[in-house]
Amino acid sequence: MKKIALGADHGGYLLKESVKNHLTCLGYDVQDFGTDSEKSCDYPDFAKLVAYNVSDKASELGILVCGSGVGVTITANKVIGIRACLCHDTFSARQGVEDDNMNILCLGGRVIGSELAKDIVNAFVNAKFSNLDRHNRRINKITALENTNLAIKET
Repeated sequence: MKKIALGADHGGYLLKESVKNHLTCLGYDVQDFGTDSEKSCDYPDFAKLVAYNVSDKASELGILVCGSGVGVTITANKVIGIRACLCHDTFSARQGVEDDNMNILCLGGRVIGSELAKDIVNAFVNAKFSNLDRHNRRINKITALENTNLAIKET
């Protein structure tokens, strides 16, 4: 069963807890990086923990939740090797994995309810990357862009 890293700020806390319970009931190994309450906190602190965990391959996938889902998406995508997307429908969650090898799903805790979130999470965790040549070619271009940005920063 897949290992999944999970994190949220205060705006995503309740939805994160619902998603965590859902994944645990399905038998997934869930590592919760916080937060543990609705007390105000900063989404980058939790998004970076999940993103580094997935980037380091300690977890196969990650799920992040903040109020809108936008902040955690922006933050996670700053980490090399992360392909995080904000999805509020099952099609995008599934196709994001199949075509784009998305490895972190981002959700808006103040945008969608827990039942829809469960459906989206199911689509995400059950999807598999197609490994088609055209999709690999596109991901290789993303990786090349990441590497170019690293090389520029090092000079």
